[in-house]
Amino acid sequence: MLDSINLAGLWNLQLDAQKHGLKQPYKDSMHLPDTTSHARKGEQNEEVQIGALTDEYAFEGFAWFAKEIEVPARWSGRPCKLFLERTRVTTVWIDDIMIGTQNSLSTPHCYDLISGLSAGKHILTIRVDNTDYPTKGGHLTSADTQTNWNGITGRMELQFFGDAYLEDIQAFTDVKNRAVTLVADVIGAYEGTSVAVSAESFNGDCIHVVEQQAYTLQSKKVEIAYVMGADALLWSESHPYLYKLRIQLLAKDGEMLDSNELVIGLRDFKAEGDKFTINGRRTFLRGKHDGLIFPLTGYAPTDVQEWIRILRISQSYGINHYRFHTCCPPEAAFIAADMLGIYMEPELPFWGTITDESDEQHNQAEQDYLVSEGFAMLKAFGNHPSFVMMSLGNELWGSKERLNGILKAYKAYDKRHLYTQGSNNFQFVPVILEEDDFFCGVRFSRERLFRGSYAMCDAPLGHVQTDKPNTLKDYDEQIFPEASSGEREDTQDEGSIQIQYGTGTKTVKASAGAKELVPHVPVISHEIGQYATFPNFGEIEKYAGPLKAKNFEVFRERLEAKGLGHLADKYFECSGQLAVACYKEELEAAFRSKRLAGFQLLDLQDFSGQGTALVGILDAFMDSKGMITPEEWRSFCSDAVLLARFEKFNYGSGEAFAAEVELSYYREESLAGRKLRWELRGEQASFSTGEAEVPAGSEEGNYLSLCRIDFMMPRVAKMTKAKLSLMILGTDIHKTYDLWIYPECQVVDFTGIQLVKELSQDVITLLENGEDVVLMPPPGGLSNAIEGLYSTDFWCYPMFRSISESMNKPVPVGTMGLLIDKEHPMLKDFPSEEYSTYPWWNIVMHSGSIIMDDLPGQLQPIVQTIDNFERNHKLGLIFEFRVLNGRVMFSALDYDKMIAVPEGRQLLYSMVNYMKSDAFHPEVSIPLDVLQGMLHYNT
Repeated sequence: MLDSINLAGLWNLQLDAQKHGLKQPYKDSMHLPDTTSHARKGEQNEEVQIGALTDEYAFEGFAWFAKEIEVPARWSGRPCKLFLERTRVTTVWIDDIMIGTQNSLSTPHCYDLISGLSAGKHILTIRVDNTDYPTKGGHLTSADTQTNWNGITGRMELQFFGDAYLEDIQAFTDVKNRAVTLVADVIGAYEGTSVAVSAESFNGDCIHVVEQQAYTLQSKKVEIAYVMGADALLWSESHPYLYKLRIQLLAKDGEMLDSNELVIGLRDFKAEGDKFTINGRRTFLRGKHDGLIFPLTGYAPTDVQEWIRILRISQSYGINHYRFHTCCPPEAAFIAADMLGIYMEPELPFWGTITDESDEQHNQAEQDYLVSEGFAMLKAFGNHPSFVMMSLGNELWGSKERLNGILKAYKAYDKRHLYTQGSNNFQFVPVILEEDDFFCGVRFSRERLFRGSYAMCDAPLGHVQTDKPNTLKDYDEQIFPEASSGEREDTQDEGSIQIQYGTGTKTVKASAGAKELVPHVPVISHEIGQYATFPNFGEIEKYAGPLKAKNFEVFRERLEAKGLGHLADKYFECSGQLAVACYKEELEAAFRSKRLAGFQLLDLQDFSGQGTALVGILDAFMDSKGMITPEEWRSFCSDAVLLARFEKFNYGSGEAFAAEVELSYYREESLAGRKLRWELRGEQASFSTGEAEVPAGSEEGNYLSLCRIDFMMPRVAKMTKAKLSLMILGTDIHKTYDLWIYPECQVVDFTGIQLVKELSQDVITLLENGEDVVLMPPPGGLSNAIEGLYSTDFWCYPMFRSISESMNKPVPVGTMGLLIDKEHPMLKDFPSEEYSTYPWWNIVMHSGSIIMDDLPGQLQPIVQTIDNFERNHKLGLIFEFRVLNGRVMFSALDYDKMIAVPEGRQLLYSMVNYMKSDAFHPEVSIPLDVLQGMLHYNT
């Protein structure tokens, strides 16, 4: 390219929602690049979205843009292209001549004005249509993410070329020979021309210049090998060294006909065995999902600095990999990832079924479009070293043969990347295709799970949701069953099955009697986490762009209508702390799994749509929610993670503790000879310490067995919280675990207090006589109670409640942890945080929380269960009141389960001691018939 005209600036605008056609004169104007919504054009939208953000100026239809341009005389008749970096379906006119239509959602629109433009003024008209796409577009067009915007974003320019120029330059790096093969086409005459290539390092602390090398061209198809030299620097996450190539097309007399700059990175990203390697070294993918959520604009940024800011935030939380859900980001994202060392995986904009001609629903036009989008993505962004992987879509079904064929075609076209059939395809009946380079999913059969949490409609649930807390769980046996040869039949559903699909359901065909699937490629766990937090209503004011958090406003109104608005901040903080603990176990289970190649979080940040899924420790703006620091998060999400394997978090006084300490390690530096130091410490004193030397290595390479810790828990007279700390001296590698120690043989003395499980006539008589009663009805079957579940809700209650109901499956419990009045004297001997911690796990999992909506508003629980933002029940786990002449401590807990574990006995001990003290004086009274209603059971 010799020169260009920047088309950014003021354009005439006419919105045409009915798509009738352009009616002159233009009625409005706006600056491009931008979107009509961000520019606040059109009618203001009065609709309130509940399950997503509300686009105040949502517009669908034709947007007509026109601008007068002037071509200098020196460029008259030159080959010319119109470049539009990112848009929707465009149709272009120069003056009154239609040039054509393009419809890529993922890549730039580039119109070839090969006959050139005459000198002088011209009218450039661009019609942008954001309806009737060849495919739905996934998260590129979804109201759940960046919205179905209309407009043009990024670079807009007219590009002028010489009589001969290079087009479609592709760089294929060769790490072994420290070289790059450049492939391009010469447009125009090539006779007597040559290509000169030089390079210099683009970033990093090393300066490296490669001398210019010239190549005489023999045809219009350029293919040259540029040798970088043995000392050329390699690109990786730890050393993202880049080179800027200057590629010139020269005439026979040396005149420069064309000049291009191309930034490359020498790298070799491979799938080897069950791991990925970068330049021969193993790496573990610590990924996040990205759906292009940008609340301030409603569209993805196209400037590099903004993407650097975003990716650096993710890196500060240990992320080295991005999976783009049914979308491809603008080039600025790849450039930023090149500079920072992030492994990128764009995906075709598709979430559905890939069929062949035998299917009556087959849509060949849509399929052709999707395949062409993939080729366009490879052509536009394939040179970026960060572009290491590509997926055909999200949770696909359909023809395995057709999917395999698409993969084969892409691999034949471009071998620079690894490819997969899609993310979590064929959910309950997964398959690894012949052309798959890696597998991304959540299970290998209904029971072989390698994720920690699932929706109820996809049950069974994961270990974080169901298992007694421990740090022993890994997924190695689920990924690669040692007893399996791959020949055993796995029981599968036959015929058609109903699955969760997006925000709804879908019936799909499932294979029956498939062989047990044993992977031979690296396995990535798909969309792990999804632990919901309560909304932060203080976030509403941050939505200063076209997208408004009117859903948050509705949720706040609902909470206030229930009289619980004053607890919103506490709900947010306490649910968030539980979510962090769930994420910690989810991530550590991944790092404990030697056969796993990586994971993709859903998500580090909140997801604005699909019911409003507030699953991030960062909000939708990538700002911290204040739940955990990046440094603490990296202690369980980084390239070096210490892991202590032990069986439980609650211990009796003097009980033996044992833990195997391991290290998941993917750094280049050897730790051999360094010291691991561990310590168990209470608030006031150190209970036990020790050191061990870090070994040089092990058979597994990236998994080091460091030592075994054995000690006796201290003898304590009261419930004691202790912290087990691990650190490798002289490094940033550290880890902490909270443990709890309970007095030996704690006796729960009910003398003077009546422990009862039902409201019999005898109990009523006791209350009439002014007795104190612990009323502990069995939780199962209480009609006015919510089942106890320790883990916070999965993804978003409204969405999965609806899906479960439509599938006739149990609805999710939907609660979000505990809000504890930790200063209440009832908890004097059971010291707690305000939020859920592991001493509460056994208690909560064998409990019911009473719906207190119709009870007196003054009646406040000592321990409250946080409900989701759709139901907003006031839920009491433990509360006290007066009835008749007696005083009652109420909790729907399984007494037999509680008395069998030290934490349960300790809670009962604290409860009884409180009831015997002068502090026990419930202030709120309820009628006997209300109490009787609370104890009604479903039959």
